[in-house]
Amino acid sequence: MKKTQRRQKPPCGKRRNIPLFDYKKNPCSATANQSAGRLSRSLLQPRSLHMPSADSVISVSQLNRLARMAIEKSLPSCWVNGEISNLTRASSGHWYFTLKDDQAAVKCAFFRNRNQFIDWIPAEGNRVEVRAQATLYEPRGDYQLLVEAMRRDGQGTLFEEFMKLKVKLEAEGLFKQEFKLALHHYPKRIGIVTSQQAAALQDVLRTLELRWPSCPIVIYPTAVQGDGAPAMICQSIQTAISRQECDVLLLVRGGGSLEDLRAFNNEQLARTIFSSPIPIITGIGHETDFTIADFVADCRAATPTAAAQMAVPDQSDKRRQVLTLATQFNQSFIRRVNQRMQQLDSLVRRVIHPGAVVTNSLKNIGQIKRRLFLDASGKIALNKQTLINAITRLDAMRPNLEARKYLLNQSTQALITALTQHFASRNAMLGRCADALKQLNPENVLSRGYSITLDESNKVIRSTHHLHSGSRIKVVLKSGSLAATVNEVTPASN
Repeated sequence: MKKTQRRQKPPCGKRRNIPLFDYKKNPCSATANQSAGRLSRSLLQPRSLHMPSADSVISVSQLNRLARMAIEKSLPSCWVNGEISNLTRASSGHWYFTLKDDQAAVKCAFFRNRNQFIDWIPAEGNRVEVRAQATLYEPRGDYQLLVEAMRRDGQGTLFEEFMKLKVKLEAEGLFKQEFKLALHHYPKRIGIVTSQQAAALQDVLRTLELRWPSCPIVIYPTAVQGDGAPAMICQSIQTAISRQECDVLLLVRGGGSLEDLRAFNNEQLARTIFSSPIPIITGIGHETDFTIADFVADCRAATPTAAAQMAVPDQSDKRRQVLTLATQFNQSFIRRVNQRMQQLDSLVRRVIHPGAVVTNSLKNIGQIKRRLFLDASGKIALNKQTLINAITRLDAMRPNLEARKYLLNQSTQALITALTQHFASRNAMLGRCADALKQLNPENVLSRGYSITLDESNKVIRSTHHLHSGSRIKVVLKSGSLAATVNEVTPASN
């Protein structure tokens, strides 16, 4: 199964190659003791050996010089294995100690310009391998070793095994970033694969408790050092995989030598980590310690504490983020409410209430009635005046009175009939206008069982073009209103 890409893997730590000291480029410092200076100068002298004759007499200094030259010529620089004893660290920075085994011992001097290149501090009783030149300290005639480099006992073989396995697994692609699993941002349960007696376990538990105390922790105990440690670590990881109860696994242990970390340079363990469907974070040793497990793991931390920090978020940071988001939400909510209230006020100012429309219509009707009444009264008065004028002219002319009277009566009757018809027509028109206004009254329409449908913005809905399933609508009835949700929209057929 191909793992998803997550983050850049830190580069492989490189062992520091300790260069052989060049006395021509790095002479002893001014603070070095006189013996180291004399010994350095003597090493620069040509190694020509002129043995005295049997009868010649030589001084003690000449004897020691000849002995030194003979030793240095016959015994070149080599690696020597032994146990450190009588270790002394001088204020000048030089180290003096005795290297011994079960049958012999030899004094050693490890000068500051050489010992500064090792990345660890030897202690009394450590078994080490030193690259040294056998020589003789002329002032006292002491046979000793001038140490050029030092490493822990067996480190050379272990480092070669480490490099061979690293090259093999890297060629197979086990270190590729594309196979790394992404870590969970908020793991529900964390598994720890380590020794229950390890000090690193307490550091990890303390860190997890401080950063994310609500996360449950499962400990898969195992040995982290010794011949059977790799198999036990693999078994613990397999147990965690089979139980499927953790979102991430922490594989941790404290610092140590290459021999102490040997269990994490195991091929079987590397393949177990690579095949794990659970993301694995390694926190093995110190920042300068690198193991095969670090390269195969989904994420490598410098220390066990750093692994715990990488596995879970910091609750303090998350609490601050939540408070910040809550503040932003409240500000956004208040701003949005203010905007909606302003929009509502604007809409209210533009919307005319149906009652106001009815009131205005009634006022218009009243004005029309008054105009009709005034118009009819004016016509009656005009007609009366016309009649009076006609009577006046008639009296003046005094024609055939009976004929004129008859014509007058006919005209009067016609006028009355016309006025009656005119008033009836005007009253009928007025009734139709009143009926039309009543028909247009929304309250009368609602009283007949009809309703007014509004959208979420309180606008009248006239078609289904802007509606969809789930839209919120408001239905206004003659008595009250109700809110509804559209379940289905059926377009009007053409």
